[in-house]
Amino acid sequence: MVSAGAPVLMHDNRSFRYGDGLFETMKMTEGRILLGKFHFERLFNSLSLLGYSIPSSFTESLVENLVHELAIKNDCRSLCRIRLTVFRGNGNLFPVPAELNYIVECSPLKKTVNLLNEEGLTIGVFPDARKSCDRFSAIKSANFLPYVLGTMYAEKNKLDDCVLLNTNGDLADSTIANVFLVQENNISTPALAEGCINGVMRRYLLEKFQEHRYSCTERKVSADELVTADELFLTNSINGIRWVKKLGNKQYNNTITRNIYKEFIEPIFAE
Repeated sequence: MVSAGAPVLMHDNRSFRYGDGLFETMKMTEGRILLGKFHFERLFNSLSLLGYSIPSSFTESLVENLVHELAIKNDCRSLCRIRLTVFRGNGNLFPVPAELNYIVECSPLKKTVNLLNEEGLTIGVFPDARKSCDRFSAIKSANFLPYVLGTMYAEKNKLDDCVLLNTNGDLADSTIANVFLVQENNISTPALAEGCINGVMRRYLLEKFQEHRYSCTERKVSADELVTADELFLTNSINGIRWVKKLGNKQYNNTITRNIYKEFIEPIFAE
């Protein structure tokens, strides 16, 4: 274990040089990693897809033990954000090193992350970057440039967040969340083939919607639908769900969003 301010990476770290890495952002509450099964399943599937050589010692149990040990040391086991970064060692672009390296970080969270935001978000559409739609686009890659630029755009324009479009001009996701629309009680979200991140909270809600017979569809969502939707909400593993109040001149309500929060999100945060 090292201090958060101590240097831990080499100058030729491949994640730093080439974006050759991925990460998981997880939430711990009262010593429990929320939706841990989904996080670890996504992690190992992503490592396999990216061609990592996974040592037998790198297991879900190992990561969980390290996370618990670090959370205790940082005195934030009751409520914290965890970031696990995995990268493919150090070196030049070729030859590709085989070793798997990782870093675990954790930091305390405010209790407000467990609540539905009372003030709706004001968001926009980032006009300058387009997400690709390929077999790697759903991975939480260290190659995060479109999202970085999107957050800079949001900050410059005094927005809480902004959505990104794919190369076809359709909706992908936001800088830190998946996007859901509600139109006449029907819920929609961009399909994974549309370039969005395979979010853990997104997956959890899709399963819950199916179990409880909510009308929800994964599909291509055009950018024009952002201004025809009745409600718009964002999901990620830290905040659960946040409702959007405004996009440009469009105003949204939050009736169904509040019901979803109370029925599916509040219980897992309260367990």
